[in-house]
Amino acid sequence: MYHFFVEPSQIGEKDIVITGADVNHIKNVIRLKPGDEISVSNGIDGRDYRCGIVAITENEVQCELRFIKEDGVELPAKVYLFQGLPKGDKMELIIQKMVELGVYEIIPVAMQRCVVKLDDKKAKAKIARWQGIAEAAAKQSKRGIVPQIHAVMSYKEALAYAADMDCRLVPYEMEESLDGASGMAGTKKLIETIKPGQSVAIFIGPEGGFEDSEIQNAISQGMKPITLGKRILRTETAGMTAMAWIMYQLEE
Repeated sequence: MYHFFVEPSQIGEKDIVITGADVNHIKNVIRLKPGDEISVSNGIDGRDYRCGIVAITENEVQCELRFIKEDGVELPAKVYLFQGLPKGDKMELIIQKMVELGVYEIIPVAMQRCVVKLDDKKAKAKIARWQGIAEAAAKQSKRGIVPQIHAVMSYKEALAYAADMDCRLVPYEMEESLDGASGMAGTKKLIETIKPGQSVAIFIGPEGGFEDSEIQNAISQGMKPITLGKRILRTETAGMTAMAWIMYQLEE
């Protein structure tokens, strides 16, 4: 079943109207017809509105609301990915897969070892493209919301944004060299403390990893270094691994 996002104002008590670029997609790409069933979300409340297409015009798709599926597909905790800016198009892959896994927000972060430097004009264009990728991934995975892709933050800004979150994790390949390191056993215990209703921050370094000063700064602010295993993971793999563990912990 195809899934689409609309504004809350487009959802009535008994009908739903789809407008914009999705009209052309429905008419000319996937070629749906009156009578076909689709699912719709407003991107806010996580509900899945099931409806049938009644009519397709030049500018809108008119649908009849059939029922609302309350138990959506969202994780019971909000997971925020703070991703050090990677090279090339890796960020696109990261966004796509993290949205599929259930991330709530993605915050690109300019860290010391980031090779990519974005000026304001390039950053705005990138964010717009990344948001489009997030929406497409949310449609494909039938998410109830479209995760927000934030403007690029500095490391200091990112730490401040995460300061009040319930659980703050920093996967670090040298975790076992730190004072008080707990290895995989400690990481498992930390993951197991995550409960429904909480907010979780995951900080992922760029290709070159974190500077020692960034790790020490994070620890001084109460963040918890964890290990993702004995193998060194690429930046595009690390966040997905942590996210998969959290999803395993939370979903029933």
